[in-house]
Amino acid sequence: MRKVIVYIATSLDGFIAGENDSLDFLKSVEVPGEDYGYANFINTIDTVIMGRKTYDVIKAFDGPFWHASRKCYVYSNTRTGSDDNVEYYKGDIAELITKLKAEEGKDIFIDGGAGLVHELMKQKLIDRYCISIIPAIVGTGVQLFKQGRPQQEVRLLHSSTFPSGLVQLWYDAV
Repeated sequence: MRKVIVYIATSLDGFIAGENDSLDFLKSVEVPGEDYGYANFINTIDTVIMGRKTYDVIKAFDGPFWHASRKCYVYSNTRTGSDDNVEYYKGDIAELITKLKAEEGKDIFIDGGAGLVHELMKQKLIDRYCISIIPAIVGTGVQLFKQGRPQQEVRLLHSSTFPSGLVQLWYDAV
């Protein structure tokens, strides 16, 4: 069965973005030729779900849309329909996840943001987490894990360390 996987980077103090949605802290681990396993991971997925704010950030980057070859949904309370890259989804996220998991295909990538991760955690819809810890203390911004979700058990699958200081942790939800 398809898995729902959160693959995300966070600062050591738990922020996925700094003040004003800044991603500058990620630059500390940019190493030519090093993708921290992203290419291998991306080959295991064919569907991407992200929050609207995350999509707006990705759209602002130069170059083609990262997930153009995959089915992409943007979870949004304000937008409906679709654009050249994505289908906006305003309904019950559990219904979408259930529908997608019942279909044939590769795994489902949750590409942020914190609001979507929080909602999926509240409903225990995440099967696996890949969290890359960036060796930076951001101090303020968007926290990966919001308060108000139920306690959840996870099991460590594996961890990797890299010369840049990035530590990658893979967990399965129990």
